Amino acid sequence: MDIKINETTVVVFDLDDTLYNELDYLRSAYKSIAIFVEPKDWKALYSKMFSLYRCKFNVFEFVANTYKIEIGHLVEMYRNHQPDIQLFEGVLEVFDAIKSKNGKIGIITDGRSKTQRAKLESLGILNYLDKIIISEEIGSEKPSSANFEAIENALTGAEYYYIADNLKKDFLAPNALGWKSVALIDNGKNIHSESHMYMEAKHRPKAFVIDFSDFNIS
Repeated sequence: MDIKINETTVVVFDLDDTLYNELDYLRSAYKSIAIFVEPKDWKALYSKMFSLYRCKFNVFEFVANTYKIEIGHLVEMYRNHQPDIQLFEGVLEVFDAIKSKNGKIGIITDGRSKTQRAKLESLGILNYLDKIIISEEIGSEKPSSANFEAIENALTGAEYYYIADNLKKDFLAPNALGWKSVALIDNGKNIHSESHMYMEAKHRPKAFVIDFSDFNIS
């Protein structure tokens, strides 16, 4: 997909399952919890936790009952651990290309401030970002247009792009606002896998890409 960038272009990205796989965050959190509660045999516990998750069991309930730990404490550990996650291949090349053309880069993501900012820090992209919109910080979640209007108010532009993955909620507002919306197709590991249910015009992005190598920034 060709994107022409200049100083009036604002390219905004979702975070989870757009810049990295959210499943890797879950794995990172489970590993952290397993090491805490079973330091001498954490790999076996981690294996069981991830297997239980894949089989749709309540992992926190299993750990809480087995190790006599409050579920609330496990949830806090999950949310507040330092994540071990990696960007999708090609993300930094796209970011570098946008910046080389004086374009602006933003993030719109739902979630808790501490958790989402820890992810951005772990991914090593904070220095690229001109504006970060996190739902907890502004009191509004996608698909509300408020999150996208906050970007427009912060970053003046003639053309706005939103690159995301979740057809259920990601593209309703940017489509209505006249942004150019782009969906990153599920690589088979996405947390949300119901895109087939949201193919009508208001949910559909203007374009689909397989991965970041599909972008041609000029």
